[in-house]
Amino acid sequence: MLFRQLEYLVALSREQHFARAAQACHVSQPTLSAAVRKLEDELGVALIRRERRFQGLTQEGERIVRWAERILADRESMRQEVGALRTGLNGRLTLGVIPTAAPAVPLLTSAFCAKHPLAQVHVVADLSTDEISRRLRTFEIDVALTYDHGAEVNGLTSVPLYREHYVFLTPSDGEFGRRESVTWAEAARVPLCLLTPSMQGRRRLDALFGKAGVAPSPQLETDSISSLCSHVATGSWSTIVPAPFARALDDMAGVRAVAIEESDDAARVALVLSSREPGSVVGRAFVDVARSIDLAASLE
Repeated sequence: MLFRQLEYLVALSREQHFARAAQACHVSQPTLSAAVRKLEDELGVALIRRERRFQGLTQEGERIVRWAERILADRESMRQEVGALRTGLNGRLTLGVIPTAAPAVPLLTSAFCAKHPLAQVHVVADLSTDEISRRLRTFEIDVALTYDHGAEVNGLTSVPLYREHYVFLTPSDGEFGRRESVTWAEAARVPLCLLTPSMQGRRRLDALFGKAGVAPSPQLETDSISSLCSHVATGSWSTIVPAPFARALDDMAGVRAVAIEESDDAARVALVLSSREPGSVVGRAFVDVARSIDLAASLE
């Protein structure tokens, strides 16, 4: 059994198509197909459901993919650890991020790169919390900046960083443009643009609106915080975003950030990574750097 056979199988599971999997692995389709068939022969089980085209993995294939993902992740961690012992940390960190945590990313990555100048960082932004959990468990990302769901659960460990507070972004010349604060009920009655209901950040907002006895009816929904801010700048909508985003609007004419009353139910944002040992070397190093800085104070 060769590592590349496992890589091909994982790629096939991810892409659900022989040609796309071969392209992702930079090999020809016949090469990938032959390697997977050889793996089936070695294991003595069918891994692929084949008819005229790819029909998915067999039950055995699904289980073998989980093992393959672990084996390949452990191989990468071993390489990183050996490299760190020889020349210092020089691996590639893949960081998954929910949209509402975007302002915290450069504070973390700049500190990490300053301490580990040979390391590389790849940020995968605008992920849902469900997608982050999936990618952590399949080792597609090393660590994630996401909502904290408590102590170690389902093989994941969280390191709390800060609490997420909200502000009401509204046109300066609008109904609430000169106010110092608004209530959730007041915010619900103006034309709103909000995140899509599938996103955890939106579900948290809906819960806070519900606590105030109102339900928002947004005219526009998007999965991008920057898109929300851009729409507010047109003067037609208002929105609600985490407070650090207000700093990015200092130079945006016609937009004002207003405090929201009764906004004590703040969500906790954390770094989340796999609790498996030894785990990702670069992921652990990133968490160590995050623990060394006062992120909450920086965001305030």
